Amino acid sequence: MRINRQVKVFGRVQGVFFRQSTFQKALELEIKGWVKNEPDGTVQVEIEGNQTAVLEMERWLKSGPPLAKVENIKVTDGEEKGYQDFLIKR
Repeated sequence: MRINRQVKVFGRVQGVFFRQSTFQKALELEIKGWVKNEPDGTVQVEIEGNQTAVLEMERWLKSGPPLAKVENIKVTDGEEKGYQDFLIKR
């Protein structure tokens, strides 16, 4: 069963390779969806995949890549959209 989650990541998460690292982790876990920087300094991520992979991605997003300093994440259940790949949105 595939699930969808929308995750907002707070902290020092822009300018620290967060989007690229998220992309790599998504490929590793076979997660579909997207990641993008928001004007308020947060990073927004929409992830879709099997429950085990999505939960593992959520755990990873709580710390992010080595240069990031994640303060908090907000996770919201979403509707499955049927994404076929994972994108870095500009």
